[in-house]
Amino acid sequence: MAILVVADHHNEALSDATHKTVTAAQQIGGDIDILVAGKDCRPVAEAAAKIAGVRKVLYADDARYEHRLAEPLAALIVSLADDYDAILKAATTTGKNVMPRAAALLDVMQVSDIIAVEAPDTFVRPIYAGNALQTVKSTDKKKVVTVRATAFKAAEENGSASIEDVQPADDPGLSSFVKEELTKSERPELTAAKIVISGGRALGSYENFEKLIFPIADKLGAAVGASRAAVDAGYVPNDYQVGQTGKVVAPELYIAVGISGAIQHLAGMKDSKVIVAINKDEEAPIFQVADYGLVADLFKALPELNEALG
Repeated sequence: MAILVVADHHNEALSDATHKTVTAAQQIGGDIDILVAGKDCRPVAEAAAKIAGVRKVLYADDARYEHRLAEPLAALIVSLADDYDAILKAATTTGKNVMPRAAALLDVMQVSDIIAVEAPDTFVRPIYAGNALQTVKSTDKKKVVTVRATAFKAAEENGSASIEDVQPADDPGLSSFVKEELTKSERPELTAAKIVISGGRALGSYENFEKLIFPIADKLGAAVGASRAAVDAGYVPNDYQVGQTGKVVAPELYIAVGISGAIQHLAGMKDSKVIVAINKDEEAPIFQVADYGLVADLFKALPELNEALG
């Protein structure tokens, strides 16, 4: 069996999600190749070649792949698909954009957001906001799969795969890049952070995030998240959102501040190793999943925590 893993990157560095997708591919079993498509991203291909268990890296260097548009990248995947029995990519923003199109062009059913591999054709995925698990057996000859990276350990880096240049596929010309606006931060990226501290609507304003949440995050080396209610209220940008319609995280430590714990939010963080909840409502659902719970007013508890951290 041959498996193609489509790498996640931004032309500068390989995302940790790629290492975890390779782990999922290893559990399926077979020869594993990685596709690195971008512009001037040779260092990314070299990093991919070091991942354990990888046979070779397919390197497509062209301006049409610089911004990860779905149409040209899906066309490239389809052009390479004949040589593979399964095509995997992390269920990131790019993965959710590109892979359904590739599956449609290949006329197969995509298996989305898997968290476990039971057999080369059988996968486990969460449904109903993570409240149930569905086992899916695919009868398609070619499997197109997106992987929830937080459910798998990162593959080691002791490989020495070869790097092979591949020709770009014809660009369908259905879309063009206009611009992108990225949030720049010195803090870790939310989905890769080992510690996450998230605030809810109870914070009341961006100023309170800035005054109460950010200092603690900086002392802990943590990423900052938020509930959908806080994002919808305009307190923080939507790239902070953790939950079913936001980002899925599974850090070593997750601190939920002023978050009630609706099932949509729990779907995005309940796999965290240790969950700490701070909420003045002792009946808040967040306490049902928390390892440690503090029933307290966050406007008193957070300054005390900040002071205790020194």
